[in-house]
Amino acid sequence: MSMAADAFVSQMAAEPWPENAILFQPLKGEQILLSDNASCLAVQAFLRMCNLPVQVICRANAEYMSPSGKAPFIHVGNHVVSELGPIVQFAKAKGHSLTDGLDEIQKAEMKAYTELVNNMLLTAELYIQWCDDSTSAKITRSRYGSPYPWPLNHILAYQKQWEIRRKMKAIGWAGKTIKQVHEDVDRCCQALSQRLGSQPYFFTQQPTELDALVFGHLFTILTTQLTNDALGEKVKNYENLIKFCRRIEQNYFEEQDRESSLSSASGYPRVTIELRRKQSF
Repeated sequence: MSMAADAFVSQMAAEPWPENAILFQPLKGEQILLSDNASCLAVQAFLRMCNLPVQVICRANAEYMSPSGKAPFIHVGNHVVSELGPIVQFAKAKGHSLTDGLDEIQKAEMKAYTELVNNMLLTAELYIQWCDDSTSAKITRSRYGSPYPWPLNHILAYQKQWEIRRKMKAIGWAGKTIKQVHEDVDRCCQALSQRLGSQPYFFTQQPTELDALVFGHLFTILTTQLTNDALGEKVKNYENLIKFCRRIEQNYFEEQDRESSLSSASGYPRVTIELRRKQSF
């Protein structure tokens, strides 16, 4: 690391996490899509696991405000950081880490499972949103363009669909059927279920950012109403993953909301994982 980089990290570490940190995400009720909702929930779970306060603010243009073009992003002091990985590194530079108890082999394994989730679950969510004709026509395009007037709403939605479909073609997913995508999700869940076993979390008795990431995606899949229940049913086949999601919700959302009278002012959404009830997508 260069001297300039060392000085920057030292400066960040010297600055405490402020009480007025903000997390920006798309509009919760009418705009946010499955993949963005999963990513935003993963970041919120991570910050709660680190006991770092943040106010959640919804903006129609959050995607365009983000330095990476992806939601969510945080504004902390003079810093703007987007997506879970960079946010984890930013928090670590300030002295907040969930992986200090892991050895190098465990950290390498955690990285491999993180890649698995991003390459399988996140990609499957994007595919279902934009490449499944039924979902894109009935749900995705109207939600994505909902904050904007005609014809901008249609233009932006079709631009995004073209962008995602081009990405799917580049990674070899364009020719897949929806059944094959569901099978990929099932294989990913099987691998996660086997790694989790009977443990409360994936690596230790305390959660890491991998737990936050998996929770964000599985919780969102389980509680989001799509055109059918096929995706959620794949996750429901794994009882330990259901219990895992419920454990994180109870420990880091329900419990913290009960303990803090400021929970509603902090901007955290009230998360409920009654798996029999789905929120509308």
